[in-house]
Amino acid sequence: MNDMKTEVAASVATDPDMSLIDAVATRRSVRGFLDQEVPQEVLNRIFEIAQKAPSNCNVQPWKVYIASGKLKDQLKQQMLESTANAVAPNPDYAYRGNFEGDYRIRQVQCAIALYSKMGIEKGDKAGRMRAVLRNFEFFDAPYIAFLGMDPEFGITVAVDVGMFAQTLMLTMVAFGLHSCPMGTMRNYPDMIRAAFDIQDDTKILFGISFGYEDTSVPANATRTSRDDISANIIFKSS
Repeated sequence: MNDMKTEVAASVATDPDMSLIDAVATRRSVRGFLDQEVPQEVLNRIFEIAQKAPSNCNVQPWKVYIASGKLKDQLKQQMLESTANAVAPNPDYAYRGNFEGDYRIRQVQCAIALYSKMGIEKGDKAGRMRAVLRNFEFFDAPYIAFLGMDPEFGITVAVDVGMFAQTLMLTMVAFGLHSCPMGTMRNYPDMIRAAFDIQDDTKILFGISFGYEDTSVPANATRTSRDDISANIIFKSS
């Protein structure tokens, strides 16, 4: 009985009191992390909370594979070498990056905000390549999570994985961690399947690097804007 009380007390003690609004306002893509491990009990609690995310008929389709330590370093080396040597990506799900109109404007504004903080000038191809390679260094994060699902589900259920990811990242913020969702982590899914000995048909959608923010990294001073809700939201009653 005492052991149970101690366990519950420890769980309550680790739960933060940050509001949802503060978590949403604080979350951003962080591109530089400290070489500092997160206590396993904190990681467990974060993922327990994220597991509460909604999904169609409560099927909970997400599969999450988290690498740290030597395995993370192994994957980093493999992905860096493949990218630097221009090995063609073989993603399980194709990426379309040909944004137009307002979408293209927002994309360019985001790139300008990031590259200006990193000191990368327009036309600096070497600088931009360094920025790309930082993805495959996982931004020095101590953890990299790869998110996937059974390919039988199709794109509509991929939305459920996205809701899990958002719940996860907001929970991380509440516990003092930061993250960066990364579409580039879908580039070499066979490496991930080999690293985790994935025997089923799980396909990789994207990755999330996470840990404690290194505030000395210039890229972490990047801030992006959001349009007024009138650009995206329509209210109608008749």
